[in-house]
Amino acid sequence: MKKILFALSLCLLCCSLAFAAPQDFVLINKTGVDIYVVYVSPSDSDDWGEDVMDEDILPNGESVMIEFPGKQRDSMWDIRVEDEDGDYLEWHGFNLKRVSEIVLLKNGQAQYQ
Repeated sequence: MKKILFALSLCLLCCSLAFAAPQDFVLINKTGVDIYVVYVSPSDSDDWGEDVMDEDILPNGESVMIEFPGKQRDSMWDIRVEDEDGDYLEWHGFNLKRVSEIVLLKNGQAQYQ
């Protein structure tokens, strides 16, 4: 029974990875404030689009998986986050086809891998 459950789990994992967009990434909030809105937009766009976060709030110290529907062609992306008061920070030029995790820091910097 354990072998069957393991095989099913492995199959589900492989299927989910097969359908993941190459730009999907984990966003980690270390800004010192809770984030209420997250925009992720192609770097060459003039529009931020809609809030991409599934949760209502991303507390400081927590993370969220940002997933893209379907296939996206763009490689370079910008991120904008807003706090409860509408104050915002922006980061530009992430190659999301090469980045799987982005840590937003207090000083307006970001770390990624």
